[in-house]
Amino acid sequence: MPIYKKPNGTYYVSFYYKDNTGKSIRKKKEGFSKKKDAIMYMETFIAKNEGRTEMNFSSFVELYLEDTQARTRVTTFDNKQYIIKSKILPYFENMKLTDIEPIHIRQWQNKLKLAGYKETYLRTVNNQLNAIFNYAVRYYNLPSAPTSKVEKIGKKNADKMLFWTKDECYDFKKYLNNDILYNLIFDLFFYTGLREGELLALTLDDIDFKTNKLYVRRSYQRLKGKDIFTPPKTPKSNREISLSSFLCESIKKYVEKRYDYKSNERLFPLNKNILNRKLKYIITKNNLKKIRIHDLRHSHVALLIELNVSILLISERLGHDNPETTLRIYGHLYPNKHEEIAKQLNDLESEYKQTVR
Repeated sequence: MPIYKKPNGTYYVSFYYKDNTGKSIRKKKEGFSKKKDAIMYMETFIAKNEGRTEMNFSSFVELYLEDTQARTRVTTFDNKQYIIKSKILPYFENMKLTDIEPIHIRQWQNKLKLAGYKETYLRTVNNQLNAIFNYAVRYYNLPSAPTSKVEKIGKKNADKMLFWTKDECYDFKKYLNNDILYNLIFDLFFYTGLREGELLALTLDDIDFKTNKLYVRRSYQRLKGKDIFTPPKTPKSNREISLSSFLCESIKKYVEKRYDYKSNERLFPLNKNILNRKLKYIITKNNLKKIRIHDLRHSHVALLIELNVSILLISERLGHDNPETTLRIYGHLYPNKHEEIAKQLNDLESEYKQTVR
């Protein structure tokens, strides 16, 4: 075995591996205090560079993340990396990829369930581990994914979607104390259905006051002390939203109050943490129904449904890929529609019978 001990008691490795062209290349690495560390380094290095799966899980995750980073939005990648490092690596990092069995997956799942995470979060974490093993199967010839043999944990959607009715929104606004900034922000959430990052990325250049249109062109997030701008969530999320005239007037009044404001600067120089703290503070202080910022998007949909807006228009306004997506997410907000259809059909039949008498 190409493991050598130096006079000072440390170990080094000197070995050959084949690159992706099949060429043999010599590799040397010094400075290991233990022989087993030198062996692990050599085995992992060869496995990673020759595309084998006989490496420990943490080394394979490095390969997975390196490949994924080039294909994923910055904010999505950051969240993915956090989940892997905090919820997956601590359990599997020292195991060999090929040694992980379905029973290990199940034991890991049980540990997560006992931690008391929300069902939707459990599903997100479970899906991430599954994605890692599917990557190993597809690109590194792992025979099968152990996650495929274990039932998923968590739920894709929450049991109950939270939203505010228009009266609950009006009640919340009372506690904003005529603050022009936050009144405008929360009005935009409630009356447009914008995602949080979309709203925070807005500039005055995104508003056309001649046509009363708002154009969604980017998303904003503060990440590791830097302002990050990314394309909207999906291609369909690049969209235009018709604004009520009162919203346009509110935007104009707000801009007039901004000192030395340039039209290509962000309208709202805040971040998600500030917005969430503001919402939580008012809710807690005044004992209002608890919701998140994103639930204001749901509240907008509930308002449109109450106004009998078609599902196609709602889908376009939200920037969904198709109306089926909108129905899948919000279909349960149509509680009485089936009864209304039955009543309307019954009325039609009654009218017909009246005409044939």
